[in-house]
Amino acid sequence: MTRVKHTNKDIDLIARMIHAEAVGEGRLGMLMVGNVIVNRAVADCLDFKAARTIRDVIFQVQGGNYSFEAVQKGSLFYKPARDVERKLAREVVKYWRQHPSKYALWYFNPYGSCPPTWYNQPFAGQYKQHCYYEPQANTCESAYRY
Repeated sequence: MTRVKHTNKDIDLIARMIHAEAVGEGRLGMLMVGNVIVNRAVADCLDFKAARTIRDVIFQVQGGNYSFEAVQKGSLFYKPARDVERKLAREVVKYWRQHPSKYALWYFNPYGSCPPTWYNQPFAGQYKQHCYYEPQANTCESAYRY
């Protein structure tokens, strides 16, 4: 059983994204970023109602820009996926979830400390450089399904 339908191309997309966004944070940091991607694909709420696939999530445009900085700026994202990140991508589509990214739909890497909210969404926790944010209570029930 998997958390989200996916193809081998989706695994490559997740692998490229987790490398581009979190390679400096090691295995656990990359898994957390991958988990947010999967969470967005299964969350049927807020900004993610139309993002039903991994590809939709990765290439989602909000406010005129891609949601993920790595897609917009592209330096690492547009390199081929590596086997090590593909393995991690398979883990997140199948079962992997861990705090603070367990229910998170957003993350970012601030220049300073993590703010208590991000676009009005509460802070869930921090891992290395990334701050993770979950939806406000009672606004996205689907984000809390496994």
